[in-house]
Order: sequence, then structure tokens, then C-alpha cells
Amino acid sequence: MTASLPELAEALLAAAKKAGADEADAIVLRERAVSVSVRGGRLEHAESAEGTDIGLRVLVGRRQACVSASETGAETIRTMAERAVLMAREAPEDPAVGLADPAQLARMRDAGRLELCDPSPPPAPAALRDAARAAEAAALEVPGVSQVDSATADHAHREFHLAASNGFSGGYARTGHGLSCVAITGSGTEMERDHFGEYRTFRADLPDPAEVGRIAAERTVARAGARKPPTGAFPVLFDERVAASLIGHLLAAVNGAAVARGASWARELLGRRILPTGLSLIEDPHRPRAARSRLFDAEGLPTARRAIVDAGVLTGWTLDLASARKLSMEPTGNAARSVSAPPAPAAWNVVLDQGGQDRAGLIRDMGRGLLVTSLIGTSVNPTTGDYSRGASGFWVEGGEIAHPVNECTIAGNLIEMLASLVPANDARPHRAHVVPSLLVEGMTLAGK
Repeated sequence: MTASLPELAEALLAAAKKAGADEADAIVLRERAVSVSVRGGRLEHAESAEGTDIGLRVLVGRRQACVSASETGAETIRTMAERAVLMAREAPEDPAVGLADPAQLARMRDAGRLELCDPSPPPAPAALRDAARAAEAAALEVPGVSQVDSATADHAHREFHLAASNGFSGGYARTGHGLSCVAITGSGTEMERDHFGEYRTFRADLPDPAEVGRIAAERTVARAGARKPPTGAFPVLFDERVAASLIGHLLAAVNGAAVARGASWARELLGRRILPTGLSLIEDPHRPRAARSRLFDAEGLPTARRAIVDAGVLTGWTLDLASARKLSMEPTGNAARSVSAPPAPAAWNVVLDQGGQDRAGLIRDMGRGLLVTSLIGTSVNPTTGDYSRGASGFWVEGGEIAHPVNECTIAGNLIEMLASLVPANDARPHRAHVVPSLLVEGMTLAGK
């Protein structure tokens, strides 16, 4: 009989103690996933995966080591624990490592109210195939689409359990349903492509496949005839589908591990204005049906709603236990980890305040500049905040979209960019990072 996740976690802890560990924690992940892609109305790719991964972290004094495996037999667990203890004894001492004090541990561990797991039966592979076909068919009906590169539907069911020698034991299940479509217009050197997709916790919340295909196609056709924009300093409007990347750079900068290393452009900005006055960035790990919701983190600490930025002012770092100890601060319940690595800080769901205008209103206000709908590559200096990325989208002239553009680069500095943000009101509320379209004044644009 297959062992339950809590049973596997407890077996790992028992093996670690027997092997000589002073402390230990264990995580167990079990996943079932199916993905189906179609092209030309025919099945192009189908993949099904199912497995259980186990991870063990042992501490010997202030030394730690992590090991993992995809086999769950008793002999594997014993060997893992013995190897981990031997590795830990050879590891350098780190005064910041260690499990949470039992008084710090989360008391609420039943994630049912967060609705992380869809109770309906998983979709059959045939149902996924039919959804992908419907998305492709809808895309091909849009005039100007020459072909559909791919249409994909997928489903995943994941279970997670964490147990530690400090007495913590808790877990939850999470589901995900995805549907996407990539369409192409033109041919040869005139070919352009774009896409649309959604990912939801509950299958019933997914949009209709025909809508997914239609939006992908309409985005693609709008890109026909793209050309390089002029070079110069112009306002840049980050469309909602890429605007979250800017906030992602901010979240990386306030990550406690980066701050403790001195490798963050925000390291001297705590308590100072980092966003426009009145604009807040709120982390809420308890949003129902959200992709990054959870009651406790990967160290068993409770998660809680907090303001990362309050009315423009940076209020705190994102901290796990180790980074909090290094910075002489309290942890924020933001530890994440894989089965093969120790905990590290990570942000959960975040929401940026929206503005009073829609995207069209910001386009009118910007007058002349670039609307970015796609970003290519990443060149961001995490220490200085210097920013440079390839981009494509639409040129705006006289407050209206004039024509599509491609093969250009936008550059600036994140400190200045974030301080000048003007948000629209078009954020999609179901996303983990709820961020509207964002207007940035005075970026450098390199085109023709």
C-alpha cells in the first residue's frame, strides 16, 4: 500500500534522528499532471506524469545539508538520512541556520477555506484535447491568421506535506488548470506571432476555449506589419500582461537574502519612498483560489497579510528565518523551498493599487511613446537597478495606437522607473500578482 505523505515525512525525520541529526525537516511532494497539445486539428503532443519526490534537510549543530530522491522505499530513506548527516558534518558553520522555535509555528493548518484544490473530477485527456481543438479552431476563424503554432490544455494536482523535528506537521493539496493558444500571421520574414492563455485553480473559472483562441488570434493579427520605432526618450506604457514583471523586479530587490548579501538596489531604501505617494503593494497569502496562497510557509511559520510598500514607502523585507537572523529582524513567513534545497525567501500573492483610468486613458495621456506588450530577454543589474530589455508592442502617436513595433530595446533605472509609475485600472484579479498596466515616463528607446 502506498504510504501517505505525512507517513513519508515522519519516516524521513525518524531516519535523520537515527543517523545522528540534531534537527531535521522533511517535505514530500506528490503530483499528477496531464498536458495535451493539438495542431491542425490533430493531437501533436500528450504527456502524463505522476510521481512522488521527497526531500530531507538535516542540521548538525549550525551545519546543514539537503538531499532528495524520487524513490520512497525504506532503504532509500535510510541511505538519504545517513548521506545527509555525513554532508552536514563537512559543511561550513552558519549561525543563521536552524528550525523555528515551536512558539513561532503556525497554528492554522487547514487550508480548506483558501479553496486551493478543485473538488471536481480531473478532466479526461479527451476533454483536454477537445478544449485545445476548440481554441485552435476559434483562432483560425479570425481573418489574417495564417496558422496556429499550438493550442494546449493541461491539468495538475499537487500534494505537499512538511514535517519537522520541532513538532510541525502540515500540508495541503493544490490544483491547476491551464489553456493557451499561440497564433501566427504572415509568412517568412513578415511572420508575427502572439498568444493568450489563462491558468486557474478551479476548472470552472477558466474562460471558454473559443475566447482563448479568439484573443490569441486578435493579438496576433494586430501585430501584422510591425516595424522598428524611433530612437529617443519616450514614455513607455507596460501593458497589463507584462507590467507584473516590473513589480517582480521590486520583489526581487526586497528579498531578504539579496539584502543580506548587499546585492540589492533597494538595500538603502527601507523606510523611504520607492513608489509614487499613495501607491501601495500588499501581500495577501490568504486569497481564495489564488496560485500562491498558503496558511504557512516552508518553515512552518504562519503567513499573514502585510504591506510591502505602504503609500509609496518601503516598509520591510521579505524574510525567511535565515535572512531574518542575518538582518536582526523578525521573519515574515515567506520561506519557500524545493525538495533539494534549503528554505529561501519568496513573495506570495501581491496586489498593487490601481489607478483611476483605463489603459486607453493612459494611452491618451502619454501622447507619443511605446505601448509594450511583450518583453524579450532580461538585462537587469540587481545591485544598481539598471534595466534594459528587448521589447515589442505598439507605437502611440497623438494619444492613439498608430502601428505595431518590434526589434527595439527599452532602458532605464528601476529606482527612477518605479518612482514615476502611473497605474491603470485593468488588473486581472485572479492572478497571483495583481498588477495593472503601468506608465513610466522618460525611458530610453533604441529602435531605428
